Amino acid sequence: MKRCIGIWFLLLGLSFSAFASEEEKPFDAKETIFEHLLDNYGWEVPFSHSTRIPLPVIVRDVEGNWHLFSSARLEHGGRYNGFYIAEEGENKGKIESVDGDGNKYRPLDFSVTKNVFAILISALLVGICVLPLARFYRRNPYKAPRKWLGAIEFLVDMIYGSVIRPILGEDARRFAPYLLTLFFFIVSINLLGMIVIFPGGANLSGNISVTLVLAVCTFLVVNLTGTKHYWKELFWPEVPTWMKCPIPIMPVIEVFGAITKPVALMIRLFANMLGGHLIVLVLISLIFIFGAMGTAVVAGTTVLSVLFSIFMNLLHFLICFIQAYVFTMLSTIFISLSRAHGEESEK
Repeated sequence: MKRCIGIWFLLLGLSFSAFASEEEKPFDAKETIFEHLLDNYGWEVPFSHSTRIPLPVIVRDVEGNWHLFSSARLEHGGRYNGFYIAEEGENKGKIESVDGDGNKYRPLDFSVTKNVFAILISALLVGICVLPLARFYRRNPYKAPRKWLGAIEFLVDMIYGSVIRPILGEDARRFAPYLLTLFFFIVSINLLGMIVIFPGGANLSGNISVTLVLAVCTFLVVNLTGTKHYWKELFWPEVPTWMKCPIPIMPVIEVFGAITKPVALMIRLFANMLGGHLIVLVLISLIFIFGAMGTAVVAGTTVLSVLFSIFMNLLHFLICFIQAYVFTMLSTIFISLSRAHGEESEK
């Protein structure tokens, strides 16, 4: 614990010194916080406000021509082949260009941004963790893994034994691959988001586009594997006829409920993870906000901000696993509801 606190103080000290050396304008907390949280075309380097790891830019202009180049060409207001990163307007932070008539437009953009690259890293990390465990059991079916493979097996057994099998029953083996992949992927993006240096630092679970895709995947699994009884209860539930015809009150409510379930999954993960990042960033920003109020104020603010940041990061570390567990559990429950049969309901 003492070592962790010492590392935190060292990192903050280096951050402060780097900021002080580059400070040419007042500290803008809003701009700094959202620059960290939002996606961009380069990967930030710690303790520097100008240096970034370049990523490939892939765009298609209005004439249908494809362009592939490094994002380093667009840094610090640079332009390349007519493309530039907008500094204002509705496309702020995105690549823009100008057509032959002088009108600004947004090209078709397939660039490998920080979030895209972080998703690839997370997927690779999940494969590195899970595939060796499967290989171990193929070679040693009657032995128990140790060390880090044992920790992975513990998580697999916890999710499958306490969530998937009790809820899904005989369908557990069918849906376990999807649900376990979902759990490990969310855990990986949550933990990588807490790391301030490459390959961490991308706010994937705090990006509503990422949580939307995860929720849509669960929505598709639920509705594409639903039984006849599930669809019957959705469009013709067991209620008095006057509530279904001629005005379909209950079917509308049931369909609306089926749509709001993935929305709840999306918002829950997005809001909880984004809130944790925001609290830590705001606490650290207080050091620079009060930087002009004297040495005593800066010292006191630094100590309090660091202590509260350490506490929030420890809490956020726990939330990384809790949110992955909750997302997987709710997905399992939604799938089990779609797998219901009429006989089971009567019993």
